[in-house]
Amino acid sequence: MHIMLKFRGPPSWHGSRSFLRSQKSSIRYDVNLNKRLASFDAPQALPKRPRGKSWFWYPATFLALTGAGYYAYENHQPTRHAVLATLRCSQLAQAAISGAIDYKRTFARTYASEDDRLEAVSQCHVRSATKVLNALLANGGIYIKLGQHIASLIVLPREWTSTMAPLQDKCDATPYEGIAALFLSDMGQPINELFDDFDPVPIGVASLAQVHVGFHKASGKKVAVKVQHPHLVEFFNIDINMVQSTLGWIKYWFPEFEFTWLGEEMRENLPREMDFVHEARNTAHAVADFENIKTSLYIPEVISANKRVLVMEYIQGGRVDDLAYLAKHNIDRNKVALELTRIFNRMVFMNGWFHADPHPGNLLIRPASKSSKSPYNFEIALLDHGLYFDLERELRVNYSRLWLSLIARSSPTVDADRRKYAELVGNITSDLYPVFEAAITGRLAPDGIIEADDEPKSDIRRATGMLDMASQTEEEMELIRNTVAQGDILVSVLDVLRRLPRRVLMVMKLNDLARHLDHSLATTHSSVRIFLITSKYCMKAVWQDEKCRFREGGVGFGSLLGSAWAFATAYSKITFIELMMDWQASLVKSSAWLRGFYLKGLAGAHDAAAGLY
Repeated sequence: MHIMLKFRGPPSWHGSRSFLRSQKSSIRYDVNLNKRLASFDAPQALPKRPRGKSWFWYPATFLALTGAGYYAYENHQPTRHAVLATLRCSQLAQAAISGAIDYKRTFARTYASEDDRLEAVSQCHVRSATKVLNALLANGGIYIKLGQHIASLIVLPREWTSTMAPLQDKCDATPYEGIAALFLSDMGQPINELFDDFDPVPIGVASLAQVHVGFHKASGKKVAVKVQHPHLVEFFNIDINMVQSTLGWIKYWFPEFEFTWLGEEMRENLPREMDFVHEARNTAHAVADFENIKTSLYIPEVISANKRVLVMEYIQGGRVDDLAYLAKHNIDRNKVALELTRIFNRMVFMNGWFHADPHPGNLLIRPASKSSKSPYNFEIALLDHGLYFDLERELRVNYSRLWLSLIARSSPTVDADRRKYAELVGNITSDLYPVFEAAITGRLAPDGIIEADDEPKSDIRRATGMLDMASQTEEEMELIRNTVAQGDILVSVLDVLRRLPRRVLMVMKLNDLARHLDHSLATTHSSVRIFLITSKYCMKAVWQDEKCRFREGGVGFGSLLGSAWAFATAYSKITFIELMMDWQASLVKSSAWLRGFYLKGLAGAHDAAAGLY
């Protein structure tokens, strides 16, 4: 800074004093300026926030954010869906990926003995299945349905199917308030205006719906009211997307664990099962298919149908595999097993349109009334008609020819037919054929299920055809379980699942149900007996196809006569074998009756013949 001094005349005391004041002021100004300039170079201290208010700002901010999040969750549907999708997907993905890693590690280890390896693989199955089960239960809704699908995959290891089996009955009920609100929104009326004595406690709860009992005012009948869980519609799309996304990521990281087809099947079929109007149409179709057939099948009447509420005739009965109930009403358990097999085989091979969700929970049995068209003293009520599959003629006939080749004794021609029709029916190549055949029959393949090359072959006698099969031994069941436990065989099983058309898989599921019920009912006939019924319906399907081809000009009259002769002779042979097996079964029951009579008198004889001990 430059200071200019001007003098006018000689200096005086006054001028000198003014100069000094000016000099002092300039010096003070320079000192203050230097202090300010120096302060820019020194570190700047942040202003101190008053400590007295910090306890207020942090909790207030937290509460504000929490409140905003809660408001968005409750009132903004996309936010709620995003939160729930993240939680549900993470639970399922964690369980699935953890299980896949567990398998990788288990198969990669070396073991001191084969028994140790089999035990380790079995424990890995249990661990992985339990993780997935817990995730499905935590998510509920359609995730329960996913578990039910897994439980029905008969070629999976026993540990998986048995772990998932409780999902058939283990579902949470919707509270009565939610059911009442659904009636108001969908039916436009409260429950008490439609029904008398509507029981708020459901008699059955499934993954998609629950069933209540009441008296329908309009018809005056006691009815079963099937009501869909209200939350399913809201979360259906997000849940399906999450299931498919999770299965897709599993396939990406672990290509051998390929289950994306399961997500695709659920996306296609679940909307049909969730539409009760569609179920009512299926029910009418099934009634028409059996209208002129002498059968013990009974299909409950549909009284009214809404998209989410279905009112049906109430059926009082017992589970079809309840031996005590059968004994109480003098119902022959052998006849029940055979009649069930006939019902489902007629659906598949004659009608080409069949119930696709068969399990014991969907079957009730009751004594036949005087007006019943049942040929026996019982009726079998088939419930839950939400999902049916059709089976086109070509696939139906090819599957029938495959089954008939399995019945025939093994020969080079028969073996070639088996592989030919396996490829036509299920895209099954020769290397996967033994696994496929074991899945269809529940037995070792006649030419040997895949076994490790470095291990001795099993000395269990293999049948050359299904008619040659004796009762399945514990040794044979153990060999099948141990073989499936091998890593490479498990991959083959998953490959079979991927290749099979869904309709063929459902037909196999029906076969497995028939085998399971035949075992649960403790029947006295041979385990091959139900196979014979399937064979007769396959023969009918092939003969029916031959007649259609003749009418269409595809075969000549001579060929038709040859087919008629082959059908008649083979059908008669099977019928004769059935009579012999039924006679042997009656001898076994008579022997049990005599043993029970000797031990406990008439009551003991009745119970022993009924299979109660």
